[in-house]
Amino acid sequence: MKSSLLIFLLLPSVVLGQVIDNRDASISRAVQAISVSNMKQTVDDLVRFNTRNNLSSQTDPKQGIGAAAQYLYNRLTEYAYVSNGRMSVEKITYKATAPRSETELELENVVATLKGSDERVIALLAHYDSRGGNGNDGAAFAPGANDDGSGVAALLEIARILSTQTLGATIKLMFLSGEEHGLWGARQMAKIAAEEGWNLIAVLNNDMIGNAEGSETATHDNTVLRVFSEGIPFSETDAQRQQRIYNAAENDSPARQLARYVKELGERYVANMTLQLIYRTDRFGRGGDHTPFSREGFAAVRLTEVNENYDRTHQDVAEREGIRYGDMPWGIDWEYLRKNAGVNLASAYNMALAPFIPENVRLSNASRLTNVAELTWQAPQQGNKPKGYYVLLRRTDVSTWERKIFTADTCMALPLSKDNYFFAVQSVDEEGHESLSVFAIGGR
Repeated sequence: MKSSLLIFLLLPSVVLGQVIDNRDASISRAVQAISVSNMKQTVDDLVRFNTRNNLSSQTDPKQGIGAAAQYLYNRLTEYAYVSNGRMSVEKITYKATAPRSETELELENVVATLKGSDERVIALLAHYDSRGGNGNDGAAFAPGANDDGSGVAALLEIARILSTQTLGATIKLMFLSGEEHGLWGARQMAKIAAEEGWNLIAVLNNDMIGNAEGSETATHDNTVLRVFSEGIPFSETDAQRQQRIYNAAENDSPARQLARYVKELGERYVANMTLQLIYRTDRFGRGGDHTPFSREGFAAVRLTEVNENYDRTHQDVAEREGIRYGDMPWGIDWEYLRKNAGVNLASAYNMALAPFIPENVRLSNASRLTNVAELTWQAPQQGNKPKGYYVLLRRTDVSTWERKIFTADTCMALPLSKDNYFFAVQSVDEEGHESLSVFAIGGR
């Protein structure tokens, strides 16, 4: 360890100071290009299919889930046409049965792939199926404007904007069916990703990101978006469990690192926006399309509105005692949806341009009695060589990274007790695009 890397000798504790936002002009322009009118049109178009219930018609050209799938395919094909070969669109057909429905169905996921220059994959999810009060009624009006027309509209707008951009990582925009009957479409895509060995570094599931008004409490807030993430991974092995316990890493799973990354990038590029980290996999007794990816061992998070309105979610359209029920476009806060689309776009765009993550990030003196934390890591073996690295640190009772220290080396010594802080490392390129963070682990 180089003695010259023993830094901040006069720093008795970590004190927050000025925060410098490194903004890429191309990412800023992309976020500013998000069109509310385009997203309004998408939601209106989806509502006009009457229902997108998984049990609805597959063949009617104007109504039902089959017509909705074709609509999405056509829209994405338009964007692919101007992408100069960078974007491809496909329908992935699968069969599904689940306890909520005794009928075997053949459903379609619609997937747009924005091909990057390396093997990494980033997935953005939204489900396009809908339901009303009776989830197994395939004929009843089920507009699904917010659940999940909002997520679909955001992803279509992101597809439009990114279709002309050159990326490092590949971005897959997945429009999933089957969510309301057991996450069928997500299960299919997670299975494909695992079986085909995708280097899937991040999954962002967008489900209900347009409503800002809570039922019962009369709260309204279009400045906060929740990010749900698992702590102890579903896929944890015995060896990983032992490592987690030794390092007290219950709050530092890959999904938690992804959630922190989305928070930082979302707040960096979208004004008047706070990302609230929810340290749960999902809401109580409920699930989302990120969960099948988590179960396959991928880092996956759910982005969803801070206030849910249960007068609108899974309700038939009606008005009773002056209260409007049902998931109609009038329930969407369009400025909120614009900002939430920007959070997704900025996070995925920056991640796609960033270098590969550093390798073998270690707290190398974890077993020694010392008040100096010594960190070592290796440069990524793939992709362009990073300009340098950010060493991240936070106190153990703080949930987000408090400081980022740049170095061009692959080691750093900090005069801080390793028992009082957590550490991680990111790769960073010449333009300031940082990778996901890798938690520093020690061992006996």
